[in-house]
Amino acid sequence: MSTLNKVTLIGYLGRDPETRSTAAGDTVAQFTLATTETWKDKATGEKREATEWHRVVLYRKLAEIAALYLKKGSLAYVEGRLQTRKYTGKDDVERYVVEIIADDLRLLGGRPASDYADDDRKSDAAAPRTTTRKSAGPQLAELELEDDAIPF
Repeated sequence: MSTLNKVTLIGYLGRDPETRSTAAGDTVAQFTLATTETWKDKATGEKREATEWHRVVLYRKLAEIAALYLKKGSLAYVEGRLQTRKYTGKDDVERYVVEIIADDLRLLGGRPASDYADDDRKSDAAAPRTTTRKSAGPQLAELELEDDAIPF
């Protein structure tokens, strides 16, 4: 019988993605993703919640896309596999970390309108403003990154 190692998460980024390059020149991005579960406590009737933090690692083109479009607080769908890695800390103690090695990333929320403020001023400085113009800039759906256009 075969086995399966698959993780699917939808959550909010806890920090901006950190990017670096490997010795081979591949881009690597890392960030933390928060998922929150809410329930009603049966004993007290109070609303309770628990947040779980996940370490996510992306490689190559997926890492480049994450670096460009994701920021702290962004809502994202991540799919991948669990991997446990062992490392030695600065205090010479061996530690283990569980990471999600992502092979699929979907951007679920648009950028906040404040992120477009500078872009609007630069591109439309000479253009007259009308009442039908969107002042918040293009939404993520308008950017339309087709699956066929992304080579991964």
